[in-house]
Amino acid sequence: MAEAPRKIMLKRIAHVYYKYSDMDKATTFLDDFGFTEEKKISDDKIYYRGYGKEPWVLCAIKGDKAEFGGVGFVVESEEDLRIAAETLPKATKIYELEDAPGGGKCVTFYDPVDGYPMHLVYGQEAAEMLDIPLPHEPMNYPTEKNRPANKFQRFEKRPAPVHKLGHFGVRTVSFAKSYKFYCDHFNFLASDLIHDGEGIDRTVFFRLDRGDEEVDHHVFFFAEGRSYKVHHSSFETHDFDTQVLGHDWLREKGYKNCWGVGRHVLGSQIFDYWYDPDGFIMEHYVDGDLITSSEPPHRSKAGPGSLHVWGPDVPGDFLD
Repeated sequence: MAEAPRKIMLKRIAHVYYKYSDMDKATTFLDDFGFTEEKKISDDKIYYRGYGKEPWVLCAIKGDKAEFGGVGFVVESEEDLRIAAETLPKATKIYELEDAPGGGKCVTFYDPVDGYPMHLVYGQEAAEMLDIPLPHEPMNYPTEKNRPANKFQRFEKRPAPVHKLGHFGVRTVSFAKSYKFYCDHFNFLASDLIHDGEGIDRTVFFRLDRGDEEVDHHVFFFAEGRSYKVHHSSFETHDFDTQVLGHDWLREKGYKNCWGVGRHVLGSQIFDYWYDPDGFIMEHYVDGDLITSSEPPHRSKAGPGSLHVWGPDVPGDFLD
């Protein structure tokens, strides 16, 4: 690898790839989770979108085994792609996203600690937002009534529509090496660092350094463990009612809930985690914090109280 002349500038998280052992079961789950099919290349490859402006947010691919295929981040310029191709580990040359909605160019590299792929994208065409019914009724509080009299709350039972990919996370075999690599090469900033009883940092929640632009509390997290695994991918939906209606939809369809509904501490999101048919964890979230680059990193000690403020107890397999 050549030495990078500067950091690669990421604009936002965009999409994720998953390989599934049974596409029929996978696509049924993805429909029930609230994705919208955008482009079907074949029975073995389908692109899904949310209702936001990203041309796609998940690509489902038939594989011999279930496998995480990496996340895509949008970069600021084609020059960022050139730097990536020349300096990142096992990086590809710049290539065209020929069959993907929105097109664009891409460089794929491989995490130097745990070996999973990451994708950097430039030049995609934005999509138009989908016009789907979403509730926007004002809330009534005990001493503040915002909804007019004779105006009622009525909801449709349905999947919780996905808006966008919000973040993903992995378990790494070396926190220190991973932290150094991503801080050296990209505009990640630590929003929260979690340390063990000896004061050694073991988990980080990274946001993007976009200056005064308001960004999500985290787009990428990793925690140190005995072996690598993808932990989950998280997708924003509209509001709490929409989220819980989606929770009930998935429960009534017979899917296995992982954890939720509850409220996180770090990032403040209301969360709801589900297992897909291949055992990957997918999250719906709403009401996450926004931060600018002026906010300093926060450090706290690992413990159940750092994960959630209300909701079910943390299941053992969530931390596995």
